[in-house]
Parts: sequence; structure tokens; C-alpha cells
Amino acid sequence: MEELLKYFPVLTSEQIERFTMLGKLYPEWNEKINVISRKDIDNLYTHHILHSLSIAKFFTPVDGTSFIDLGCGGGFPGIPLAILWPECRFHLIDRIGKKIKVASSIAESIGLNNVTFQHGDIGECKIKADFVVSRAVMQLDQLVYLVRRNISAKSLNRLPNGLICLKGGDLGAELGRVKHPVIDVPLSDYFPGEYFSTKDLIYVEM
Repeated sequence: MEELLKYFPVLTSEQIERFTMLGKLYPEWNEKINVISRKDIDNLYTHHILHSLSIAKFFTPVDGTSFIDLGCGGGFPGIPLAILWPECRFHLIDRIGKKIKVASSIAESIGLNNVTFQHGDIGECKIKADFVVSRAVMQLDQLVYLVRRNISAKSLNRLPNGLICLKGGDLGAELGRVKHPVIDVPLSDYFPGEYFSTKDLIYVEM
């Protein structure tokens, strides 16, 4: 939690309480349903919550902005972003029902009312949003193809609507296959440390 406050010092008491509760709830759920590697659960705040919030270092949406979190797993990046941006709306979707169960239960436990959940595939999602966010779900060009129908044509923000992905490794080949305008931001620009040295934020304007 100290790491989180270091980079996001201006949080309300309610936000601090909710982020603190995540530190208890995720390990408890992970004992029952493995949504985070058991070797990595001790790194919850750095590897999962802070990683998710790197999107908030890239841009700040206006109130009313809507997001779809595709392949949310146990709720990342959607739940941390929903805590940080309570006036925005988030729809979290995953094909694995037990992961949606964990994410929705945690959201309910911390009193999040700006999130909805869907067990299924993006092809079954009829919702349109300003942005689709995702963490390392699939190859970037495939992701762009799948979400293109879920991006709203009307933009509320200075940043045009599109896809924001958190990915790792050598992305040169993936980026080369995308025909839309792309911004690639190394997360080491935001956070120091070995973990973030190989991680990137990819924005695709759509």
C-alpha cells in the first residue's frame, strides 16, 4: 500500500480504504480460487494494482467516460481504475466464470457501484465504450479486430477513443501488424524497478 501512496498521494479516505481492503480480499479469495499466481500474491500492490494504475499515469478521463475491461481475470485493471475514477463506468468481461465471481464479489465487498460484470466473450458483449482496456490478453492486432465494434464513435476526451493495453516483452512485431495510430509508452517512464523495465502501455487510436 505504501508503494501505491508513493505514486498516487492524492487519494480520498474512501479510496485509501478500498485499496487497503484489496490487500486483504485478494489473498483470501486466492486461497479458494487461484486468480493470481500464488508465487505472486505477495506482490499484489506492485505487480497488479500499481501496474493497472499505470493507465492513470497515461491520461485522466473526464467524468462519464466508459470502459470495457476485456479479459479482466480477477479484476485487473478494471477494479483499481474504478476505485481511482469513481465517476467513470466500467464493464468487466471474462470467459472464465470463477474469475468473474471473484472480481464481482470483491467489487461488492468494497462498495464499488460503477462496475458491471459479464461472463462471456467479447463477441457476446453488446456494450459500446469510450475505451477498451486489457492486460496481456492476446496479440495486439487480434485484439484490435475483436474490439473494434465495441468502441464508441463519439469521444468525450481529448484522447480519442481506442484501446489501451498493458503488455510485456518485445512488442515490435505486434506493433508492426497494427494499422491504426499507436503510442507505445515504457512503464519505466512512470515507475522504477525491474518489474516495470519490461512492461509497456500501448494505446491504439480507434
